[in-house]
Amino acid sequence: MTRPREPSPPTLTDVPRDWPALWTRLLAARLGTAPSGHAGPALSNGEGWRLQGRFSARSAELFALYKPLLDARSAHDGRPWVVAQMGQSLDGFVATATGDSYYVNGAHSLLHLHRLRALCDAVLVGVGTVAIDDPQLTTRRVPGPNPVRVLFDPAASLDGHSRALRDGLAPTLWLCDERHAQAARERLPRGLGAPAEVLGVAELLGTPGDGPDVRRAVAALAARGLRVLFVEGGGVTVSRFFAAGALQRLHLAVAPVLVGQGRRGLRVPAQTVMADCPRPPAHRVALGEDTLWDLDLSGLAPRA
Repeated sequence: MTRPREPSPPTLTDVPRDWPALWTRLLAARLGTAPSGHAGPALSNGEGWRLQGRFSARSAELFALYKPLLDARSAHDGRPWVVAQMGQSLDGFVATATGDSYYVNGAHSLLHLHRLRALCDAVLVGVGTVAIDDPQLTTRRVPGPNPVRVLFDPAASLDGHSRALRDGLAPTLWLCDERHAQAARERLPRGLGAPAEVLGVAELLGTPGDGPDVRRAVAALAARGLRVLFVEGGGVTVSRFFAAGALQRLHLAVAPVLVGQGRRGLRVPAQTVMADCPRPPAHRVALGEDTLWDLDLSGLAPRA
């Protein structure tokens, strides 16, 4: 199946006039260069970032959506903080049975995805997403820095031809179990502008039958200074991070489309009693025709 070209950015209906200036302030806060004494996000006595000045209701809503990422960066406890995003259909699929996933969600959700990339130190995708979608993982749709790109491939099964390993657009880590690191290095492309590097992690493959140890991955990235981590996909990888209690936040973007059969989206550990099913604090944000569920998972499990 031939993958369609990424569409040109359409005119978006949820971006108010005052948002670009506020986004510039958010980026300054992300980079630690936010000015004080002016309208925009300002640090408030250890209580996190807040808005100063007058803004439209929509800009204030978007600020509230991204505020946890800024607050996490301002924390001085040294612990990693992980947000995941999952876009899926009403019936819980990220792609059709043939693997077609272009596009489950609309342009507004795609823009949100690029904002998350710009606000995080690193963006991580699983080997299945790399093999099927070959994503660039850049911030080409919004102003802001490209994050470090992390290809989560514990068994080092990639062939080394992925765009993120070859295009030189941003630093890239091929994250695998250290037992497979040398084989990955031998497949790594050479002579590129931005460095692509293999990062081997001890016992990343985990116990047979339990899947990769995602907490070891988070710890290894935090040791590199990549403390605010964005897990972008796919469904298997996000579900593994959820099950491991490694997520502090989950953005679940639900599109008004019914797929019927295909690649599943978010999967969580099954419960037999409804009272045991997690019901995290949540609020809804409209992203065009999509509905984004912003889920606070920090109270479900100890932080990563």
